Amino acid sequence: MPILNRAAELQDEVAAWRQEIHRNPELQFDVFKTAAFVKQRLEEFGCDEIVTGLGKTGVVGIIQGRLGPGETIGLRADMDALPLNEITGKPYASTTPGKMHACGHDGHTAMLLGAAKYLAETRNFAGRVAVIFQPAEEGGGGGNEMVKDGMMDRFGITRVFGMHNMPGMPVGRFAIRPGPIMAATAEFTITVSGRGGHAAMPHVSVDPIVAGAAMVGALQTIVSRTADPIEALVVSVTKFHAGDAYNIIPEKVEIAGTVRTLKKEMAAIAERRIREICEGVAAAHAAKVHIDYDSNYPVTVNDPQQAAFATEVAREVAGEPNVEAATPPVMGGEDFSYMLEARPGAFIFIGNGNSAGLHHPAYDFNDEAIPHGISYWVRLAEQALPAR
Repeated sequence: MPILNRAAELQDEVAAWRQEIHRNPELQFDVFKTAAFVKQRLEEFGCDEIVTGLGKTGVVGIIQGRLGPGETIGLRADMDALPLNEITGKPYASTTPGKMHACGHDGHTAMLLGAAKYLAETRNFAGRVAVIFQPAEEGGGGGNEMVKDGMMDRFGITRVFGMHNMPGMPVGRFAIRPGPIMAATAEFTITVSGRGGHAAMPHVSVDPIVAGAAMVGALQTIVSRTADPIEALVVSVTKFHAGDAYNIIPEKVEIAGTVRTLKKEMAAIAERRIREICEGVAAAHAAKVHIDYDSNYPVTVNDPQQAAFATEVAREVAGEPNVEAATPPVMGGEDFSYMLEARPGAFIFIGNGNSAGLHHPAYDFNDEAIPHGISYWVRLAEQALPAR
């Protein structure tokens, strides 16, 4: 079947919600206005239970089906924005300098609210649907905080599903895969210490810039010469801070970057080699080095059975030609991974059309995707929770 008629009818209302959230972006766990907006909508829909403050500022609404008892499934959206200055020029652009919804979490939240309204109206399922609105996906690990707060056990959630928009994929299309679909992430900070001095007398100094530059080049060999060529691994240096004057060799250099992998084994190899390379290069230049290495989000792994189920639901909504069931993994990170570690489920991509890329100041969520997302959520709930 195509998108639901009721989902199409809701598009303008849901788009208005989305644009209101877009005007008022909030970062990480400080999503107080957004959470209050979500809570108010869920109250209007007549949700059977609404709990706030999970994972600090998360919101969960419970909708009981009318077809009898059954399991509880979770449907998750994220609420937080990014620290960027928006340049879209849209009439609903961010009103807060330095903050904008550049990843589409406003659209994710609005689509799940639209699905919640539909499900609360019809209740054409057995068991319960938990609509999960999560803070701090962008670096704060809000998904992990909600899991640690006991969300899964508190509501008896047995399966959990997530969705993210994808720029460049046509509206009305979906993409998914079993197994790893998004990467584990880690961040490293390397501090190289030397002996500062006059730039005209480098022989009496220990130049941390030269040592640091050698480290940056050597780190590229982790992917090219240490990792198996068929394994996915990214090691990217993204910061290099050193010095303040033309004629001074500084005391320290700070280098930072990120590691992305699809396997725990590769993550361990990358961390080990970063330490070995930097310590070796520092010693060769008579410098000292300190490495801070922080593993962040784990790999987002779709349960094969639940990925197959989600694929069939997407095909029902969009038609088989519009669903890619074996999409390549994306090396970005996603803290829905914590929920998938706690319960089986699946994460799917929905097309955002020809928009600017994620995390770009010109990005905007495409409101034309709204009825497709609502239809997917609704049919997923109804198919997962049939009458017994």
